[in-house]
Amino acid sequence: MASSRLGSVQGMPIKLDNVGIAVRDLDAAIDFFTDLGLTVLGRDTISGEWADTAVGLDGNHVNIAMLQTPDGTGRLELFEYIHPDALETEPTRPNEIGMHRVAFSVDNLEVALEVAAAHGCYPLRGVASYGDVYKLTYVRGPSGIIVMLAQELRKG
Repeated sequence: MASSRLGSVQGMPIKLDNVGIAVRDLDAAIDFFTDLGLTVLGRDTISGEWADTAVGLDGNHVNIAMLQTPDGTGRLELFEYIHPDALETEPTRPNEIGMHRVAFSVDNLEVALEVAAAHGCYPLRGVASYGDVYKLTYVRGPSGIIVMLAQELRKG
């Protein structure tokens, strides 16, 4: 893998803050993710020149919600566009280039799948085992989001 002089500046701390996902129905997406165990940290409506500049869209106006995993290390920012109009696309497939899934480690995959099913969300194909390490599946979540659910089989 090629290295870049700018890409690895010694001493520059970096951490993943959140993953942003545009959704068709903010409340439905919040319900899905909170039922899986995430907590809503806050909700807001964002607009103005600063938002236009940051996002690169004129008239950027969205309703957002920030959610956090129970361990406090992972956050999702869900946003529903008011303006410009949200663009519907075909649901992402696992082999498409670009961001296509968000992954969660769960204590009990069967319970997580029951929660997903209550929201009309089901595995793309089924549940698989990655050796004796994980039991996992990809679920088509709200707004077509692919959500990986994985249960660690070996603890300790």
